[in-house]
Amino acid sequence: MARVIFYEKPGCKGGIKQKVLLTAAGHEVVAYNLLTEPWTVEKLRSFFGDRPVSEWFNKAAPSVKSGEVNPENITTENALVMMLRDPLLIRRPLIQVGDKREVGFDVEKLDAWIGLKAVDESLKPMSEHLMQQNLQGCTHGHNHDHHHGKGGCKNH
Repeated sequence: MARVIFYEKPGCKGGIKQKVLLTAAGHEVVAYNLLTEPWTVEKLRSFFGDRPVSEWFNKAAPSVKSGEVNPENITTENALVMMLRDPLLIRRPLIQVGDKREVGFDVEKLDAWIGLKAVDESLKPMSEHLMQQNLQGCTHGHNHDHHHGKGGCKNH
């Protein structure tokens, strides 16, 4: 089992489900608030690997949804500066196990990397149910009307 460093937006239902799945698989989850973490350009950049810049962004961020920020037209340097100023722009979660870092919660990729199968028989139905869900973004869909303020998604 792995020690998973998990940068999240506290209170977001998607993040809660992600942590439950990791914990059911026997991993130790060490959660940090992505919004208050003292990010540097180098540390933040290390989570994105060779993904296109547009995949670094949280598509549910208010400034992305409003069209103020268009992730398709932003350079690497500008994206990082913008994310340091407004951490809501960062796609979540950011995950670190050992020296390897990833962005987002791709169930298949994470299962192949660290394993997501429940370690306890009593947790298998819940774990299997979660693994069938899209845990990449907001659990209440992409076409919702609320805005994700600093308080999180906890009212949904």
